[in-house]
Amino acid sequence: MADEINNTEAAAGNFIQDFIREDIAEGGMYEGRTVHTRFPPEPNGYLHIGHAKAVCIDFGTAEKFGGICNLRMDDTNPTKEDVEYIDAIKEDIRWLGFDWDDRFYFASEYFEQMYEYAVELIKKGLAYVCELTPEQVRENRGDLTTPAKSPFRDRPIEESLDLFERMKNGEFEEGKMTLRAKIDLASGNFNMRDPVIYRINRIRHHRTGDKWCIYPMYDFAHPIEDAIEGITHSLCTLEFEAHRPLYDWVIDNITAPCKPRQIEFSRLGINNTVMSKRKLRQLVEDGYVAGWDDPRMPTLCGLRRRGYTPASIRNFCEKIGVSKTNSVVEYSFLEHCLRDDLNENARRVMCVLHPVKLVITNYPEGKTETFEVENNPQKPEDGTRTITFSRECYIEAEDFIEEKIKGYNRFYPGNEVRLKSAYIVKCTGCKKDENGKVVEVYAEYDPATRGGDTPDGRKVRGTVHWVDADNYLEAEVRLYENLFTDPEPDVGDKNFLDYINPTSLTVLKGCIIEKSVEGAQAPMSFQFMRLGYFCLDKDSTPDRLIFNRSVSLKDGYKKK
Repeated sequence: MADEINNTEAAAGNFIQDFIREDIAEGGMYEGRTVHTRFPPEPNGYLHIGHAKAVCIDFGTAEKFGGICNLRMDDTNPTKEDVEYIDAIKEDIRWLGFDWDDRFYFASEYFEQMYEYAVELIKKGLAYVCELTPEQVRENRGDLTTPAKSPFRDRPIEESLDLFERMKNGEFEEGKMTLRAKIDLASGNFNMRDPVIYRINRIRHHRTGDKWCIYPMYDFAHPIEDAIEGITHSLCTLEFEAHRPLYDWVIDNITAPCKPRQIEFSRLGINNTVMSKRKLRQLVEDGYVAGWDDPRMPTLCGLRRRGYTPASIRNFCEKIGVSKTNSVVEYSFLEHCLRDDLNENARRVMCVLHPVKLVITNYPEGKTETFEVENNPQKPEDGTRTITFSRECYIEAEDFIEEKIKGYNRFYPGNEVRLKSAYIVKCTGCKKDENGKVVEVYAEYDPATRGGDTPDGRKVRGTVHWVDADNYLEAEVRLYENLFTDPEPDVGDKNFLDYINPTSLTVLKGCIIEKSVEGAQAPMSFQFMRLGYFCLDKDSTPDRLIFNRSVSLKDGYKKK
């Protein structure tokens, strides 16, 4: 388990909050300012569980200090951007319980200002147009003992100004020229070795159309976006730590309206999955999963469809804490957080996944009686539901064996079993078809044990769930497991596609569920007694109920 998980530390705060407290106490440029953060996703895919951590940190930190948080689409690269992703991102953030009010922005809104800031740098002798190809830039980047080279570094300011304007006007093909910041070709931080800050990209932008054919690089655009929006603390993941000197350099060398402080934290890694948007997109586009919201995906829409709740994900993000050390959290801990939430809030029902008929031979034919049972023992305020009982019921096929084995306390000839909330019954035998498959189990009930009580005090070890054969609904149940068999499917030279779990989805048809679920709406969650937690799938209809298993009852993380 990742050493990030520290409940004491999480409750006391974290180093990001400590830095902000220090900034507030010291005053200076933070004097009298509201703590102002931002969440800046790139709209080229759906948010996943790793983004949920960032969302909780960005919005949660602002909430902690009575501040505000912007939502900004980082749409500086039009290659894979799409309105579909923008709408999904907004939906996911609201689902988690956060809101940005009217502070919804696009990086593309600032293209004109970014261009003017780039011109400002050229005029100050701090940027120049370079004609090296990307391959030549790599060849000339040097090493720790050898400075990088660019024959265009001393290009006259007026010439760079002219070429940059012509780049903007579309006179040059892609790859012909870039605009580079003039910083330090011998820097030990390669991000500072005259990085490219503008490139030519002749792709239509989803918002600006064909107005621009040059686009700013992220390291140049991001600090400008933060400064324009008045961000006080720019919270980002650890891979940007080495980029912070460039972030500060951009702000220090343009006439920025304010100076945000960049603070980095570790990314979230979870085993048995992949977090790369490119790889997630490949799973979708190549048909390995049924879409971005496939319940096996780590996307927030996939987890939501699986039955994860906002509370479980926020609790997960809080418990893993905030650190400066990259680590991997076990998927079982995410399941543990969901199980905790659903145990408190999910309604209990009985469902039989592999039904076999149980016939109570001494129960009067044509008789039906009802039982009032709690919807959730954890929440008495949720009330009760009515279940019916008659001569024939359905039980799980695995709850019957013909010969007793040690430790088995369910149906076998001569054994007494408690039908949950109904009666004690004694198994008397079974009926098989011509292939030897058990098609009916027989038992006799004890009328004195209504409700499952034993007035004479005798012990009955086995309790099984059941559904009245005269009063049920049929359902399809989808059982999910991890999408990958390897805990680290994309580490090193591994091809993650080689580790796709062939049994990650099992579809069971003809399952039998009590009729009390009638009218439920997706994604309502239930505990199927003895089986796990399940939610109604979005594709479910009154005539075709579909349930997804969210998580099993057994808590592997707690056991560890």
